[in-house]
Amino acid sequence: MLDNKILLITGGTGSFGHAVLKKFLNTNLKEIRIFSRDEKKQEDMRIFFNNKKLKFYIGDVRDYSSIDAALIGVDYIFHAAALKQVPSCEFYPMQAVKTNIMGADNILEAAYKNNVSQVVVLSTDKAVYPINAMGISKAMMEKLMVAKSRIYSQNSTFSATRYGNVMASRGSVIPLFVSQIKSGNPLTITDPNMTRFLMNLDESVNLVEFAFSNANSGDIFVQKAPASTVLTLARALLKVFEANNEIKIIGTRHGEKLYETLLTREEMQSAEDMGDYYRIPADNRNLNYDQYFTEGEISTSEKDDYNSHNTKRLDEEETVRVLLKLDFIKKELANNE
Repeated sequence: MLDNKILLITGGTGSFGHAVLKKFLNTNLKEIRIFSRDEKKQEDMRIFFNNKKLKFYIGDVRDYSSIDAALIGVDYIFHAAALKQVPSCEFYPMQAVKTNIMGADNILEAAYKNNVSQVVVLSTDKAVYPINAMGISKAMMEKLMVAKSRIYSQNSTFSATRYGNVMASRGSVIPLFVSQIKSGNPLTITDPNMTRFLMNLDESVNLVEFAFSNANSGDIFVQKAPASTVLTLARALLKVFEANNEIKIIGTRHGEKLYETLLTREEMQSAEDMGDYYRIPADNRNLNYDQYFTEGEISTSEKDDYNSHNTKRLDEEETVRVLLKLDFIKKELANNE
């Protein structure tokens, strides 16, 4: 599928883009295009990878014309560009709308008009039962993808991946805990019983690759993943760094969930178990409202959602083993020596 093809990654200078390049630069892809707004990050990436297969496009997903120009000749898109921080989206919800919803709309429209074969958009657990602006905007992005898949499926395959916080990614709790450990400060925990899925960057790329290889238009893919409590994660990190910092409970922050949910119980009704992944097929009912209001599924009431409270729960030693595989942790331990 990759031979002599062109892949474009929106928001490609971020953690996900770097992980994709590590895996795909040595394939038979003809070209990989990085589409983003930040020229400094693009230049850093250009110097770091030093690969003629890599091309850079300055633009913004909010600006249709910049996307349209970058998609000439493109075969595949991984759409990772987004506003991802919960607090900034809460304070500036219209910015989340413009980037996460309207930006995704621009990508999908331009992809269809440029005959792009496949588009995979990256979503988040926060889109499931959303309680904050970031999650709401990503939920709408998913709805857009499914709606456009009905219209454009003859020319393009649109799909989505959905996952929880990627371990050690920008803004996640692991870099915060490591910083607190190294500075000798208490590890601040909002709720010791809070659970989070444990998924690394390579797994996030594998999930996108799986969607890319297996999607029917409108599908959403979820990876099965273990979880741990935030308290277990904190104690595991203390063990990894052989530290004895105090652990301080500070209370749940605004817009923060007790656990992450990757599939609703309604989605579990139709989800296909594909081993390490779930496939959620598109809801392709038409505008016959009887299908929404007078016809139901009794079995749906018997389903449970798939969340970080009911998935496999790791203990402290298991969490230590997961942490020791992370490049971020390896680098921080090396700096400690």
